[in-house]
Amino acid sequence: MSDEHDEHDERSARERGLARMREVYGDEVREIPEGVSAFNDVMLRSLFAEVWDRDVLSFRDRRLLAMGVIAANGATDIWGLQARSALANGELSVEELRETLVFLAPYAGYPNVAPLVGVTEKAIAGVVED
Repeated sequence: MSDEHDEHDERSARERGLARMREVYGDEVREIPEGVSAFNDVMLRSLFAEVWDRDVLSFRDRRLLAMGVIAANGATDIWGLQARSALANGELSVEELRETLVFLAPYAGYPNVAPLVGVTEKAIAGVVED
């Protein structure tokens, strides 16, 4: 067994999930202590320690897929989190972020995507001002 695999097994799923969540979202998402929220505990172990930790798709690919689902649901708050994180992590440029809206509108529906335009511009302004 490789040292990398041993190291991966030694850290708890929660610790791996927290590390991956920080990598994906930076300081955008606050850590909730273990046991406070069963939803959060399961999300850290399954979504971040397992799904986001796989190496088949790049972070950028995963981000774009997640953003497509988020746009289809018209979830403006979560879109803002994704947009800020994608810009901060260098996964998308300002132009690419704007283009996602153009591409997603026919698929996710203009009524779902239209509110994301303002959220996107706010995310861009926040990154540009920093």
